Amino acid sequence: MTKSDISVDILVVGAGPTGLGAAKRLHQLDGPSWMIIDSNETPGGLASTDVTPEGFLYDVGGHVIFSHYKYFDDCIAQALPNEDDWYTHQRVSYVRCKEQWVPYPFQNNISMLPKKEQVDCIDGMIDAAMEARVSNTKPKNFDEWIVRMMGVGIADLFMRPYNFKVWAVPTTKMQCQWLGERVAAPDIKTVTKNVIMQKTAGNWGPNATFRFPAYGGTGAIWIAVADTLPKEKTMFGSHGTVKRVDADAKVVTLEDGKTISYEKLINTMAVDALVEKMGDKSLISLSKDLFYSSTHVIGVGIRGERPERIGDKCWLYFPESDSPFYRATIFSNYSPNNQPAASKKLPTMQLASGEKPSNTSPQEGPYWSIMLEVSESSMKPVDNANMLRDCIQGLINTEMLKPTDEIVSTYHRRFDHGYPTPTLEREGVLKQLLPQLQEKDIYSRGRFGSWRYEVGNQDHSFMLGVEAADHIVNGAAELTLNYPDFVNGRVNHERRLVDGAQFFKSKTGIRDEAKPLKPNGVETNGDTKPSSGHARSASKRVSVGGK
Repeated sequence: MTKSDISVDILVVGAGPTGLGAAKRLHQLDGPSWMIIDSNETPGGLASTDVTPEGFLYDVGGHVIFSHYKYFDDCIAQALPNEDDWYTHQRVSYVRCKEQWVPYPFQNNISMLPKKEQVDCIDGMIDAAMEARVSNTKPKNFDEWIVRMMGVGIADLFMRPYNFKVWAVPTTKMQCQWLGERVAAPDIKTVTKNVIMQKTAGNWGPNATFRFPAYGGTGAIWIAVADTLPKEKTMFGSHGTVKRVDADAKVVTLEDGKTISYEKLINTMAVDALVEKMGDKSLISLSKDLFYSSTHVIGVGIRGERPERIGDKCWLYFPESDSPFYRATIFSNYSPNNQPAASKKLPTMQLASGEKPSNTSPQEGPYWSIMLEVSESSMKPVDNANMLRDCIQGLINTEMLKPTDEIVSTYHRRFDHGYPTPTLEREGVLKQLLPQLQEKDIYSRGRFGSWRYEVGNQDHSFMLGVEAADHIVNGAAELTLNYPDFVNGRVNHERRLVDGAQFFKSKTGIRDEAKPLKPNGVETNGDTKPSSGHARSASKRVSVGGK
């Protein structure tokens, strides 16, 4: 056998959150040799950030930081440790429906709708509640789940059209095991009371409070995490592009011809792309039943003070057909550094109406920005050539923009793999595909590596990598991959960046026997706090993974 150019115990492919999680844990464990590679110069994967020539930042879709894991919090705190590295926000989120802004979650706030729609929704909820009393079967698909939980009124007005816009697949073709904490079940008594009293329900869900980086967008988090890894164990850029995976020989061939041999492979590229690079016909055939949608991210930079009608809104949902996008994020509200300084002079490209401006000379700001997301699939084709135009018109239709607003910057990027769709066929495929890869010492993990959307946020993705590394090295259970509802229903504090063994190693070496010990084993030298400053600050941070 030909000797490889590089030989490691564990090779990590991909430097998005999952790959960086694996690398972070392997670095901490300080056991097997390892390396992480990625075809992009900049780490971050689907959690990276782009900057337009005019200076507007846009994430690859709507990401915010909230977390189910202390280990994730520790790693983020180490990477961006200062208070002024972050902004903390209360989620201000609405659904645009019948020309109204209905607070999120929609199903708890139908009091904001016109009277006819209120009646339709309550009718449906009563029918659903009565049906639930006598039903003894589980819903077969997402559509049945919606009708049983919320009734036909909310299904037709919001859940069916919105979810088709998001997933680019009808709700009848999706399973419902993925839901977990993501959809709020309405309380019919509270909803009815709120309708009569004309009140709205408060914030619900895991991301009611979230954090966002002050500088560099979401991508800055993952660049900072990657910077905590030893450079000699990273290979980022075109020379880190995987061309072929020989699973039998355990050799990865890169685009430049260089080869890396491994004992275990943690793969975070899309699993359908992985099996193609392996050339395994049976696995390729199996992967064909995994469905995904593509995501278009559109950005619009506008001159002027942020309008009152926009206010402090964070992200907004659009179920209706008057706009191609399913979600809009007021990206300029997340950080003042997501757009150019007001003193920067930019020419007006066009008015929102599409008309040419009367004055094209560069003018000062201030500026604000909107980021939009549009899905695409074989079941939901889009007009790619006119998408920007149609999205701007959609912003006018939904009263987000006025026809006279001055647009100074636009952005449009398509991501082929946007959402891993939880179709009816998904689990049947994954329960064969992932174990067969593991038998070949390939651990495929991540948003598209393991294809489970319910553990596809930033915190989940990161921990999928951490837990894969722990499983390989220590035989630990991979809870996030195998028990999504369990990890989503608790604070997962078992694993820490500075663990017990490392804490004691960080003491001065051989203990001074003259120093008395407290019962908990900490020296009483006048300071009973841990000697590691990071351990102290990380443990105090409020848990704040991301959409």
